[in-house]
This record gives sequence, structure tokens and C-alpha cells, in this order.
Amino acid sequence: MTLQVDAVAASDLDAWLDEHVAELLQLPGFVDAEVSETDNSDDRETRVVRYCMASAEDLDDYLAGPASAMRAKTVAKFGEHLTATRRVLHNRENAGSGKLPHCLNCNAPLTGQYCGQCGQRGQSRLISVWELTRDAFGDLFDVDSRLWRTIVQLAIRPGYLTRDYLRGRRARYMPPFRTYLVLSLLFFVIAFFDPKQEFSLFFEPEGKPVAEATEIVGNNPDVPDQARAEDNEVTPADTDTPKVQIELNLAGEDVDTKCDLRDEYDEAEVPAWLASLFPRERLELVCLRLTSDDGEGIRGFLDKLLEYVPAGLFILLPLMALVLKVSYPLSKRFYVEHLLFIIHYHAFVFLALIVQILLARGGSLFNVPSTVLVGTPGIVFGLLLVAVPIYIPVYLYKSLRRVYEQGHWSTSFKFSLLFVAYWLGLTAILLIMAAIAAFSVV
Repeated sequence: MTLQVDAVAASDLDAWLDEHVAELLQLPGFVDAEVSETDNSDDRETRVVRYCMASAEDLDDYLAGPASAMRAKTVAKFGEHLTATRRVLHNRENAGSGKLPHCLNCNAPLTGQYCGQCGQRGQSRLISVWELTRDAFGDLFDVDSRLWRTIVQLAIRPGYLTRDYLRGRRARYMPPFRTYLVLSLLFFVIAFFDPKQEFSLFFEPEGKPVAEATEIVGNNPDVPDQARAEDNEVTPADTDTPKVQIELNLAGEDVDTKCDLRDEYDEAEVPAWLASLFPRERLELVCLRLTSDDGEGIRGFLDKLLEYVPAGLFILLPLMALVLKVSYPLSKRFYVEHLLFIIHYHAFVFLALIVQILLARGGSLFNVPSTVLVGTPGIVFGLLLVAVPIYIPVYLYKSLRRVYEQGHWSTSFKFSLLFVAYWLGLTAILLIMAAIAAFSVV
């Protein structure tokens, strides 16, 4: 539809056209609509509306039915100020049937190789094994994928990713929360996964078993008697270090003196709610479990603590965003914009820690000889290990400068506030997580 209207009625036409197009899209057969503006001539302005119909039959039904009523309403509103002409265009590839092919995913009409509605490819043939693999790992091996563009910008350009996202340049990068989740998951997998421990079958043992070595020394006639006696000698440390084997009676009987809190903890001197939450028997039981050697001691506590660390770091996100909101009261930024900054920064911290762990484990994991790390290569390797933790606070300062665009003195002051808030927040969260982990082993 080509609509020409007098200049005095152009604004009224634009306002009416939005409602008119929305009304037509509710009718059967109308799939999409596009409004364009062409060069004006004389004192008239031109609007072109291109409707996409599902089939030629749907168009015939419209022309035979609602079209007359729509035309009458238009003439009644604009009268002589408006003239309209209509053209019907058919796709050349489907001119014989008069029907457009449809997307197999969302049923929208196809006008090219890919669907303009959902982006799926128009071909319906079965994919090959290679294509299935490429779809699964395409972002990982495609140098120009959103994953690598995000990682590169996040690593070497502090604050650039956040600034681009706030300016609306988002399609080229991974979403912020997805970036944070991917890097945090990768960090915890790398940090707490030891290949030599989990897949010890594929690694050579690092020495002979103790029993075998003892047997060789004890039965070899060539070994002097003094050496054999020294080998079989038991050190005082082996006999004076008893294991903790204690049975706790919650009825009030004696407990092991190491965990006896009757003299140190008086429930009458603490608030009633605290005494009911942490009775003496419960604290003594926690002490016993943490000092036991049955697998539920310090190792069990650390395992529980590591389970809670990701949740604690996630809780830290909104808290640090609130600190930024208070630090920049005149920035006119919403809270969610500060939260976006913190999400990107935490994602970078995970990325930096991943690099640090890989550098630290690289030599031992692949059995790199110590001579390789001597001289210039060793100096470079050591400098990298030191540079990564130094770069983390520097990155925060440069990100604040780039995103909030304030001077050095103002940024330095707010960087100091945020740095202190981070240490206080991390300390508080770790203490809370440690308390939860300690009592969860009971």
C-alpha cells in the first residue's frame, strides 16, 4: 500500500497508521508488516506499507471481506487529504503456487535462506555428524564467535565490555550472567579437580610402596644390621599421636577434655535465643567431629565449605553493586547498571584465577623438568605468576575510570572504598559460610 498525504495531515497519518497496521495483523493470513517512508514530492508526504500474507488465498479472503470496511474508515478519517494505491507482489520462486515456504520451527514465511523470525535455517534435510559436532562446539572453535569476543574484551580491555553493553552494543557479546556462570563454573572445575587424583590410573606412581621398600631392607642380607634396625625403629611421634576416639553423651556425661566446654561456655550468660540455637552439647559435638580422624574432620569441613563458596560469592554481587550505587550518587545510573559492572568484574576475576591456576599447575601436571624453569623461561614464568594477582585490582581501577568517566582523584577514592568493602564482604561471607559448614557436618 502506497499512501500519499498532505503535509498538514502527515503527523495524524503516522499516528493512525500504527493502530491500523496493528489491527490488520490481528486478521487471519497477515504475518508481518513493514512501514517505510519515501522521498516527498511537492507538499505531500509518502508512506509505503508492505504486508506479508501467508498465502494468496488469505489475500483473496481479505479483499473480499474486511478490505471494504477498512477502506471506508480511512476515507472517512482523511478524505481528500489522502490517496492510496495497492500492488500485490509474488515471490518469483513460488509464483506458480502463490504460496510462500514456511519455517519448520515457527511457521513464519521464508523470504531467504534463514527465517527472519527465529533465525533457523530454511533447509529441512537431516544434519550430518560433523554438523552436529560443529553446532555443539562451534562457539569454542570459531575465532569470531561471541564467546571469544567476550573473553578477549573482558581480559585485556577493562570496563570496555560493560560500557559497550550499557550503550546498547550487546548482540556481539555473551550475556553478562551467562559469562559469569560459565567462567565461575570453569574456575571451580579447574580449581578443585586434580587429574592425578581423579585419573590416577593413567599416571605412573611416584615411588615404590612403603611396604615394598621395608621388605627389601628387612630381608636383604647385604644391608647392614644398623641400617635394618634404623629402618624398623618407631619414632616417638608415631606412638605419642593418638587418634581422637570419643563418644559424646548428650545426657550430660563427661566428654573428652579437648572439647569440654563446661568451663568456657555458660549458657546462662548468653541470650536465650543464642543458647537455644547453640547449646553446649551441640558445640561440643561440632568440636568432636572437626577433630576426628574418621573422614568427617577437617576434610569434611573443607568439603562442605567449598560447596558453599559459590553461593557466598553470588551473594556478594548485589552487595558490591549497592556499594557502587552509594559511591556514585550523582551518576544517574540505575542499580542494575552497577550490578552489571560487578558481574563483569567478577567474571574477569574468575578468568584471572583460571589463568593463575593453569600457570601454577602447568609444570607439575605435564611433568616439565625443573631445568626448563631455570634462567630466562623461569623468570618469565615467575613474573606471570606475580603479575596476575597484581593485575586484578589494577583492572578494577581502570574499569571504574572507563565506565564512570571520572578523574583520577575521585576514582582513586571510590576505588579505595570499594576495595575495603570487598575485603569486609569477603571476610564476613567466608566466616558465615565456615559456620554453616562447621554445623552442617553434625
